[in-house]
Amino acid sequence: MKLYCMSDIHGCLVEFEEALSLVEGHLEEEDVKLILLGDYIHGGVDNRGVLDRIMALQHRYGTDKVVALMGNHEEFVLQGDSDIDHLNRTIGKDDDSGDDDGGDDEYIRWMENLPRYYVEGNTIFVHAGIDEEAGDLWEWLTGEEIFTGKYPAQTGQIEGLEMKVVAGHVGTAVISGDPGYHDIYYDGASHYYIDGTVLESGRIPVLKVDMDRDKYYRVTETGDWLILPYEEEYAG
Repeated sequence: MKLYCMSDIHGCLVEFEEALSLVEGHLEEEDVKLILLGDYIHGGVDNRGVLDRIMALQHRYGTDKVVALMGNHEEFVLQGDSDIDHLNRTIGKDDDSGDDDGGDDEYIRWMENLPRYYVEGNTIFVHAGIDEEAGDLWEWLTGEEIFTGKYPAQTGQIEGLEMKVVAGHVGTAVISGDPGYHDIYYDGASHYYIDGTVLESGRIPVLKVDMDRDKYYRVTETGDWLILPYEEEYAG
């Protein structure tokens, strides 16, 4: 099984299409899935375009093959703190780009059914993170707000849990401490972070997990490249 992963699209349809161009042709293959880790809206110019594209992929391939998870920005909408176009629903509420007449009902219903995490083999896919203190009881003891809003990002070996975590939510520039770094961050132990801060970098990193080989790759136009720990790749 091979899983392609992206996160934190934030309404950037053009950049999403560029990332999908590296993946979509593989979705016809039986042993391939696409995992999207949340935060599909807020920031870019085409929030509904991104949602429509994801929903169309799920309609074509099925929700088992195209898995979309809940992010904190989708949760903001469900909580009534935001609408689809505006992170703060009081901003631009008279703007015609908003749709408060029930036209967003389909998007809202879709968001309501987004799972908070997905597990395949030895890897947990989640928007923000899990309660790592819970060890192998993480599924039962992680609060909903942790799955979508955990901050700061946690690194290092997870004690009592022989699994990896793939997450977004916190930009890899923040995690690495390098404001110019917007690629996939691997801590060399239990965590891969893939939020490349698209609103700054103009790109959405694509991670491929080869479950059969237990290998994690950076997917680019020039090929798939094995991901090494950040400190090893960028030492010096």
